[in-house]
Amino acid sequence: MIKIILEDDREINIDLFEEVAPETVANFKNLVENNYYDGVIFHRIIPHFVIQTGGFTIKDNEIVMKEHVKPIHGEFLANGFDNKLPHTKGVVSMARTNEFNSASSQFFICVEDCPHLDGNYAAFGKVKDDSSMAIAVELSEAPRDYRDFPLYPVMIKKVIIVD
Repeated sequence: MIKIILEDDREINIDLFEEVAPETVANFKNLVENNYYDGVIFHRIIPHFVIQTGGFTIKDNEIVMKEHVKPIHGEFLANGFDNKLPHTKGVVSMARTNEFNSASSQFFICVEDCPHLDGNYAAFGKVKDDSSMAIAVELSEAPRDYRDFPLYPVMIKKVIIVD
């Protein structure tokens, strides 16, 4: 399990499923162990869909992109990998570009069932408890601009591996 600790000390607890997406989980854990996610912001929020993080931080009151992370192999059906974890409410999955093997550090949490993502994104974890899910849903409902960027940044203080 991992804990995403927000700047206001609220926590989102997530179980990781190595048996579903081993390379994705190994990459994610490596980034956590190297403090990559400390100080990143949720940069994409869409009510009734997802909240996304892992790519941007704030430096000198400016939003800046985090350093590049080497992409990994996309562990999902459309890319020839048998990942059967459906994108239901609470599932954690890797974000990517149109290139199947472009996922690196950005991930999203589904705040509702998103079956149209099944087989096209590497699902690798799930929110563990109701209080964590309530926080994720609350974040998805924050005010945002036309790009789905939150008007008031929500920063991750730290991500830690618990087990």
